[in-house]
Amino acid sequence: MAPPRKHDTDAILDAARTLVLADGPRAAGVAAIAAASGAPVGTLYHRFGSRNGVLTEAWLRALARFQERVMGAAGDRDPVEAGVAMAVAAVRFGRELPDDAKLLLNLRPSDLLDGGPDAEFRSRLDRMNAPLFGHLRRLARDLLGADGDREVDAVSRAVVDLPYAALRRHAHAAELPDWLDADLATTARTLLTSYRR
Repeated sequence: MAPPRKHDTDAILDAARTLVLADGPRAAGVAAIAAASGAPVGTLYHRFGSRNGVLTEAWLRALARFQERVMGAAGDRDPVEAGVAMAVAAVRFGRELPDDAKLLLNLRPSDLLDGGPDAEFRSRLDRMNAPLFGHLRRLARDLLGADGDREVDAVSRAVVDLPYAALRRHAHAAELPDWLDADLATTARTLLTSYRR
């Protein structure tokens, strides 16, 4: 049996995320991440391979946490209520994990990574996004009777774009307003209900 890891991966990724959010992507070099996390530089290279490896994992971890909440909220509900639950879950993600939300809202992978995302990153991202896109297509079929580009775009406006815009608007506030969940649910429900055939 392998010995337990001495330096927690989440602590390393948290340190990298904190450096990026506080001082920008260039502040998150391997030495700075090592100093902030307390993990030796060698541990970072061994575990992640490079600076890009650490920042890739920090960004993808934030995305995985977001998707877990949004997809978990949908369940087997009526398509309107599933879409509403997904939209509200995005706001809850911003409330529960504000630093992860800020990372996703404010920085694209191309902003973080030296040389930009490579083919492996893009492949991982496609695999991670596939279940969410599949669910958006199912909602489009259930509500609009088709899952073409236009129908998926319409559902995405309610389920993705509305919460994204709401989170972005309040991203620099100390905390999200208490009323945001209810207001967003009402707006998403109105829009999704209007799509019913």
